Amino acid sequence: MTNDDHPVYRPMMRDLPTSERPRERLLRYGASTLSTADLLAIVLRNGSRGENVLAMAMRLISQYKGIGGLAHAPAAELSSQHGMGPAKTAEVLAAFELGKRLSATSAGDRPIVTSPADAYNLLAAEMAGEEQEQIRTLFLDTKHRVIGGSMVYKGNVNTAVVRVGELFRDAVRANCVAIIVAHNHPSGDPTPSEDDVRITEDIVKAGKLLQIEVLDHLVIGQQGFVSLKERGLGFSA
Repeated sequence: MTNDDHPVYRPMMRDLPTSERPRERLLRYGASTLSTADLLAIVLRNGSRGENVLAMAMRLISQYKGIGGLAHAPAAELSSQHGMGPAKTAEVLAAFELGKRLSATSAGDRPIVTSPADAYNLLAAEMAGEEQEQIRTLFLDTKHRVIGGSMVYKGNVNTAVVRVGELFRDAVRANCVAIIVAHNHPSGDPTPSEDDVRITEDIVKAGKLLQIEVLDHLVIGQQGFVSLKERGLGFSA
């Protein structure tokens, strides 16, 4: 007999024994013992008519091909999914953002950037796979410790339209001595364009005038990055 002959039975969370519910298991055994779907179910809190919260969590993870895909889902798209809506979407995106911020900091200490890879590791979670272009800066002190950062731009146009002054506005306020600039290519290919090289030259020149060293400009793609400094692109000024 097929599922078309009889409706599929989906037990609601309240039908499960208390000891089997994700929230109770987390409190009893610790978060590390739970599956990704269990953790997402706790964030979602409740399901919808005909679908318990654990089934909803599993469906979303499957639909977006993993938690990474779900983390990069546009808010409007996620909100339109069955059983979601603005409130659940905000809670899920807030949880992802907390995770990103935690991963960008070390316990009790500021991360130190000693290579392009260090900067990439700090920014990749927020920029790789983004469907819109972002331009971000990291602010560094004299020991190249990260003391802050800024989202300079997010949108659908390329770096060529961004005013160089916008890149340094928050850097000047932060009283940093150096910055690292990064932007992503929504296409996934991190190969620098001619505009990327030209804007890098302008940024380096402006940094010298402001006495803020531009350590690098990274182009971030889906699976990796390119350091314009390492390739000698835009840093001859």
